[in-house]
Amino acid sequence: CFYEGEKKKKTEEEVVHLRREISLLPAVSFIIGTVVGSGIFIAPKGVLMNSGSVGLSLLVWALCGILSLFGALCYAELGTSFTKSGGHYTYLLETLGPLPAFLRLWVEFLFIRPAVASYVSLAFGRYVVEPFFAPCAAPMALIKLVSILGVTFVVAVNCWSVTMASRTQITLTFIKMFALALIIIPGVIALAKGKIENFQNGFEVDLLTLDRLPLAFYNGLYAYGGWFYLNFVTEEVVNPNRTIPLAIIFSMVTVTVFYVLVNVAYYTMMSPAELLLSEAVAVTFANRALQGLASLIPILVALSCLGALNGGFFGSPRMLFVGAREGHWPPIFSMIHIRRKTPLPAVLLLYPLVVLMLITGEIYQLINFASFARWFFIALATLGMLIHRYRFPLHPRPFKVPLVIAVTFTVVCFFIVCLSLYSDPWNTGRSCALTLTGVPVYYVTVYRCRVPHKWRRTFNYCSKQLQILLEVAQQEIQTY
Repeated sequence: CFYEGEKKKKTEEEVVHLRREISLLPAVSFIIGTVVGSGIFIAPKGVLMNSGSVGLSLLVWALCGILSLFGALCYAELGTSFTKSGGHYTYLLETLGPLPAFLRLWVEFLFIRPAVASYVSLAFGRYVVEPFFAPCAAPMALIKLVSILGVTFVVAVNCWSVTMASRTQITLTFIKMFALALIIIPGVIALAKGKIENFQNGFEVDLLTLDRLPLAFYNGLYAYGGWFYLNFVTEEVVNPNRTIPLAIIFSMVTVTVFYVLVNVAYYTMMSPAELLLSEAVAVTFANRALQGLASLIPILVALSCLGALNGGFFGSPRMLFVGAREGHWPPIFSMIHIRRKTPLPAVLLLYPLVVLMLITGEIYQLINFASFARWFFIALATLGMLIHRYRFPLHPRPFKVPLVIAVTFTVVCFFIVCLSLYSDPWNTGRSCALTLTGVPVYYVTVYRCRVPHKWRRTFNYCSKQLQILLEVAQQEIQTY
């Protein structure tokens, strides 16, 4: 009897599926570590440039934090109402149907995720390389090479082990919070000593134009981006009904307070003109406020970028994994490594796309382009949540966000997205066009498969060989 019990236990442990290994501390670290990346060290320049004044830029930072918290609370309800992983994709599928869900998957993996990961990894490479060449300009080829090495490290960790990726995220999160504290403390001390000249006449509205304000919010919201990543891994969270809401609320309140204080600290040491001229705001700040520790800041910023990159590579492949499991992507991407228990094919797909985007260099102009698609689909997801509430009032909702918060967030998101059509019609139009290219793909490959039989047979043969090579198999038990 004992032998049979041990045999059964061993069999259960060997079953191929994603384990629930993310408790509260890793969940908090996952959100904070993904949100706090390159954004807080890059975006202040964009927020100030498009808002026009110190006071208004600080207000934009605070409002972006509140808006992100509202969105995170909506996603806490969605994450506890629908227990599948996959984040945006799953919620659109469950509330609005397969076409919006497929389009989200399509635009995420062909554009948004490679663009954002490339942007963050390039920031990592820049902060690693530039201190060695200062005051001269660092060679771009070397920056890109280091960026690719950073991406390779993150991919390797996420392919190797969920536990290792989780521990790496916790470590990098503590490092990046230390980096923010290192900026905040000298700023608060200088403020207490009366260094407030840059805050006087802080709300000059002469430079403010309505068409540029959405771009200020896009830059701020980019820095807060990542609050939704925990929802990508719902099936791997321990006690998700408790862990997801707690982790989201604690993380977003903490990040908002830190971000506003960091920007206040920047303005104690730099005038608005100096901040706009700075290529690396955190380094300029450190050279003035932390002469003895100035060389440490680029290292901390680089590690911060690495943490955001790790969080993105941990969360996003789960969306692809779930999409493939639902039949919206090739089945090979819904498979798990038989020993490592990681979604290996889904993680590996991102790698060549990010490297390709890094090499081609078309990154900086793409952030507004990516932001439009991202925020449009987030608005659709929360709209879907409201529709689902109305249609299925008895559906279990362990965490329920107040209606006023859900409506406010959805309306503001659609307002920002619509206003961006006026602010930046070229990038917004391209983003719409790219998203809509998924419509014919959906109808040809998913809705009614019209792919020639010969092509399908070739594709199935390649998938089978790839499955053997990667040592992956379909999930054997349901985890939702």
